[in-house]
Amino acid sequence: MEMVPSEENQLVLKEGMFWSCRQSIFDEMKKRFSQVENAAEEPRVLCIVQDTTNAKTVNERLTLNLPASTTLSKLFEDVAHKAGYVNGTFDLAWRKTGDMGPLDPSSEMSLTESGFEPGKRNFLQLSDKDGEQPQIASDESGTAGSSGLDDRQERFIGPLPRDCTVGCSSDYSSPSYSYSSILNKSDTGYVGLVNQAMTCYLNSLLQTLFMTPEFRNALYNWEFEESEEDPVTSIPYQLQRLFLLLQTSKKRAIETTDVTRSFGWDSSEAWQQHDVQELCRVMFDALEQKWKQTEQQQFSPLTADLINQLYQGKLKDYVRCLECGYESWRIDTYLDIPLVIRPFGASQAYGSVEEALQAFVQPETLDGANQYFCERCKKKCDARKGLRFLHFPYLLTLQLKRFDFDYTTMHRIKLNDRMSFPEELDMGPFIDVEDEKSPQTESCTDSGAENEGSCHSDQMSNDFSADDGVDEGICLDSASSTERVLKPKSSLTFELFSVMVHSGSAAGGHYYACIKSFSDGQWYSFNDQHVSKITQEDIRKTYGGSSGSRGYYSSAFASSTNAYMLIYRLKDPSRNAKYLDCDDFPEHIKHLVQREKESEEQEKRQREIERNTCKIKLFCMHPVKMMAMMENKLEVHKDKTLREATEMAYKLMELDGVVPLDCCRLVKYDEFHEYLERSYEGEDDTPMGLLLGGVKSSYMFDLLLETRRPEQVFQPYKPGEVMVKVHVVDLKTDTVAPPVSIRAYLNQSITEFKQLIAQATELSAETMRVVLERCYNDLRLLYVPNKTLKAEGFFRSNKVFVESSESPDHQVTFTDSLLWKLLDRHGNTIRLFVSLPVQSPGTNRTICQKVGGDPEECSEGSKGNRNSVETILEESTEKLKNLSLQQGSSTSDSQKSSDTSDFEHIESPSPSQEPDSSSVSAVVAVDNRELENRIRVASGGSGGGTYSDPETQFPGEERSDSEVNNDRSTSSVDSDILSSSHSSDTLCNADSGPIQLANGLDSHSITSSRRSKANEGKKETWDTAEEDSGTDSEYDENGKSKAESYYLYFRAEPYAQEDGSGEGGQKCVLVHVDKRITLSAFKQNLEPFVGVTSTQFKVFRVYANNQEFESVRLNETLSSFSDDNKITIRLGRALKKGEYRVKVYQLLVNDAEPCKFLVDTVFAKGMTVKQSKEELMPQLKDQCKLDLNIDKFRLRKKTWKNPGTVFLDYHVYEEDINISSNWEVFLEVLDGPEKMKSMSQLAVLTRRWTPAQMKLEPFQEVVLESSSVEELKEKLSEISGVPLENLEFAKGRGTFPCDISVLEIHQDLDWNPKVSTLNVWPLYICDDGAVVFYRDSTEEPMEQSEDERNELMKRESSRLLKTGHRVSYSPRKEKALKIYLDGGPVKDPGQD
Repeated sequence: MEMVPSEENQLVLKEGMFWSCRQSIFDEMKKRFSQVENAAEEPRVLCIVQDTTNAKTVNERLTLNLPASTTLSKLFEDVAHKAGYVNGTFDLAWRKTGDMGPLDPSSEMSLTESGFEPGKRNFLQLSDKDGEQPQIASDESGTAGSSGLDDRQERFIGPLPRDCTVGCSSDYSSPSYSYSSILNKSDTGYVGLVNQAMTCYLNSLLQTLFMTPEFRNALYNWEFEESEEDPVTSIPYQLQRLFLLLQTSKKRAIETTDVTRSFGWDSSEAWQQHDVQELCRVMFDALEQKWKQTEQQQFSPLTADLINQLYQGKLKDYVRCLECGYESWRIDTYLDIPLVIRPFGASQAYGSVEEALQAFVQPETLDGANQYFCERCKKKCDARKGLRFLHFPYLLTLQLKRFDFDYTTMHRIKLNDRMSFPEELDMGPFIDVEDEKSPQTESCTDSGAENEGSCHSDQMSNDFSADDGVDEGICLDSASSTERVLKPKSSLTFELFSVMVHSGSAAGGHYYACIKSFSDGQWYSFNDQHVSKITQEDIRKTYGGSSGSRGYYSSAFASSTNAYMLIYRLKDPSRNAKYLDCDDFPEHIKHLVQREKESEEQEKRQREIERNTCKIKLFCMHPVKMMAMMENKLEVHKDKTLREATEMAYKLMELDGVVPLDCCRLVKYDEFHEYLERSYEGEDDTPMGLLLGGVKSSYMFDLLLETRRPEQVFQPYKPGEVMVKVHVVDLKTDTVAPPVSIRAYLNQSITEFKQLIAQATELSAETMRVVLERCYNDLRLLYVPNKTLKAEGFFRSNKVFVESSESPDHQVTFTDSLLWKLLDRHGNTIRLFVSLPVQSPGTNRTICQKVGGDPEECSEGSKGNRNSVETILEESTEKLKNLSLQQGSSTSDSQKSSDTSDFEHIESPSPSQEPDSSSVSAVVAVDNRELENRIRVASGGSGGGTYSDPETQFPGEERSDSEVNNDRSTSSVDSDILSSSHSSDTLCNADSGPIQLANGLDSHSITSSRRSKANEGKKETWDTAEEDSGTDSEYDENGKSKAESYYLYFRAEPYAQEDGSGEGGQKCVLVHVDKRITLSAFKQNLEPFVGVTSTQFKVFRVYANNQEFESVRLNETLSSFSDDNKITIRLGRALKKGEYRVKVYQLLVNDAEPCKFLVDTVFAKGMTVKQSKEELMPQLKDQCKLDLNIDKFRLRKKTWKNPGTVFLDYHVYEEDINISSNWEVFLEVLDGPEKMKSMSQLAVLTRRWTPAQMKLEPFQEVVLESSSVEELKEKLSEISGVPLENLEFAKGRGTFPCDISVLEIHQDLDWNPKVSTLNVWPLYICDDGAVVFYRDSTEEPMEQSEDERNELMKRESSRLLKTGHRVSYSPRKEKALKIYLDGGPVKDPGQD
């Protein structure tokens, strides 16, 4: 670019060059803006990447929003840049591990071509490549990223970030846990343990035992004899296997389920958190008992007594008289030393383990009231009591007692105070060095096992059996007893190698272990499946405490992560063992290693197969098995061809010998829409992975194994086609034929579509009317010739009805046409199974069927034509059986039943129509009409039904639905919405033989299968019991039936149950009915079959669990019912208008169960309370043996279990008292005349508390004229004799009878509230039935001993538990930790 000097001798651009440069800049900017604009228009792919290569990053997510055209190689670059890794050192795979292999980092395919979905979240996981962790990219300073990673891992110490509440949390159970994170071994060389749920305490102990050379080596030397014991229940064997896997496995972490199974635990135990020290004791005891049961002691002499030789020490518990020097003592054994963190009542904690040990052996002086009775002095003397260590174990276990009980708050607490511990601990100063040679000293016999756990009551924990010959040291070689001698004090130096850390509170938390390897001296953090290096600084962080002073409340603000158990090992080079190498394993261990290696390799191969296996749903319309749609899962390797997959599906569906293999093919299928998407012509050799779009966890489509007959040809299915089920409608016979499946294109016009239907159905396209059912009962006539199917609303799967005839119905508006009415009835008719009641023997009731006109009395002259309903049903059943036999002989490959659909031969309401006699199935319709006509004749023609005893009461009134579910109700709107959710497809069931199509599916194949499947899996919980605030009448004000306003379809026919005729000869009818019919009309249509009028029977709906709920809303329709619902008819008077079913309970205020059910009765609107009492008295006498005078009992409101308002005799229901369906009331028997005379009075239930006797007196009712507190006190003083100035009262809490423990009532209730009226806070006593406790304020509680208090506590706990009240002082029950030696707990058969 040419430059020229300016006047200031500065170089400037020439003018032309300036504009040229400016233009080039604008062009470049325009190009950039264009690229940005195009990128904005391009779809984006959201990628969410989980990094599973590192314990610190397993819960982190990387989010990338990339253009859909981004290549896979560019995706790897972007992920590497964002994660800080070197590209090519990691793998990316789909989140669902095992379903698909890693993505190709060198592929130039775009994200959409690789299976990524724009606009959705695509989950990936970043994992190790070839078992090695990714390399960290170098930063600007040039430091290697790998060192940064090592430092990050070395500095990491648990617990890991995790979403937890109370209890031990686990990555294994968290949503972010990925199985791939445990496939590759940690770079530390150590293997972690998977947390089953809350088994972190177990993992910490197992890792500590594994890292103990002496324990591990001794366990390896023990040989399992399979002939003696089941390996599944052998605890030592399962520990042996676990240790081998920890030493030899290549996984990052392994499961502990085999070990816990040998403990006899089930899956629920994994959700119980326990104390690690408690587990240590219980597991050691179990191991000892297991080893003592074996016969291998001659093979491994140390095994049977391994625990004692490694962990058991001895101490002396002594008392020495300070006057004569006489000493009484005993020898106790211990497995661990419990060290107090903070002495009881002290404000400061011990600062170190050494201080706590010194306090442990510090003697106390027994003087004053605690003097010791000396056997030598024969009197009480001052004495010194304490503990002395005699022997220390080879492995010294110290338990820091961080869990305590706060007697102020009465809760368990955790002490987080700081307590330091040395890496090397000299126990020499704590050994017994006092002069024991005094002639006045006498020794007791070693207590041994008899004094197990008899150490210091506050500090010593429970011990195992003692062994006098055990010294503090142990040599695991076959050393003689003479070599095991006491070491001088200078040799009692122990080195720390395990710190078990607890993080959390006394309510729950998380355990992990910090363990030093004896191989390299390096400390490691074993935090469940994560193992990482740590430093001495990390160990010091587990001391606990805070930087502040060690005040009493300092631990509340300290870190909750601190050491809980410490394990030291005696330093002695001649005795300290090393870990056994694989080459030094015993032979039986080498064989076990080989078996485990083969098992792991097999698991790896199986996992690799799983990663490359496509798993997809497979369907098949089996030509033999009831023509039902069968479902299975096809698992095929992605490299298998379509031909091989077809063979596998052929065998899976058991078609061998039924259909030739060459008559089968796999097609793409959409089960939800019942749509055949496409077929795979010419792709028999294509791999399934390519056809299915790769290995995925789930597919948006399914596969269908299609069959054909040998003479047929498969129809090709092309993408873009839609499936249409065509039902042919015949207006002459009022029938709707089963569907015929055809395929069409969305861009076809209605005219072309009609031609297509004409070819499939042989109907005339000129006169054809096509009706599309877009959704449930939404019918649309397709009349615009040039309109496309897409414009008309066609989708993947559609249903149409076609009719082609010369009838004048074409000229009528569609909604007024016969076609619309027929289809409307078709879509709203349901099939119900109705069980009829068993008539009493000898009963022959007259029944009348309404046909039309006003009700009339049945004609006397028609008696000769009357037959019983039972006779008609029996004759009809026999005729239907004969017809079914004729159909079975004349029609092949079809199945007939008496419960076939009512839509193919729906009868018209007009009795003048005659069926086609040439059709066999039409005979069924003729017979059904004949049946109805015979019933009409038997009913006496057109007359209405009357009875000589219309008000007859039937015994055994059944429970209504609302009696069981008082709070459940479904509005009519909800019922309509819910009932419309099932498709009208389910209403079609072919009566004639299935039409075999070329695709191997019969004419109603998919529809029938969907119907049966929907009925099988349907849960009828949404259709709640019908409640009513007043039952509707079946008749209007003029007495005319409301059902006669318009006709709705109803047809009934006999039905034989599969298990016979029903219990006790009960008969059933199969009813086809328009679900828009009201319950009232439905009952009237059932009158001829029940044999009584609709007012004398009740309708119960039967649910899936065989529960029966009464339907009582007469004006509601059957819209909540669906196909194949069951109904039971029971005799009994149905409710009339204004009547309510009422449950009556007896109120027994001083009984243990104050609420007792008496009877069911009926109250009516306008009835007075006195009239209802008069109605009740005979029922109470007959059913409950209660002979009551009307003035000796009252009725009162019942709210749950609480007594409420007292009803006065002159109160009127629905005017003074609100009443509802399935109402409940209390009946209370009075001791004297009724005191309640007015609504202004207030009835209060009072109860006296007598602290001197620690008991509650019975209830007494007090009737107040006002809400004055002063009046209440005066009444209470009058009935109790307590002076008014000493009387205190409190309102009861909770539901009646407001039970409370006598141990709590004196302090817990709000005694003597400062109010003047009862209807204000905190009393709010505004209605009858409130509970008031009162007492004498001068009466002191009874003094009790500890035993008496405990006994009273037990009685109160038992009493309150029986009444269902919570005992607040009862401690939280925790499940005991147990290990079962026999493989599991013995379950009480009575528990079930």
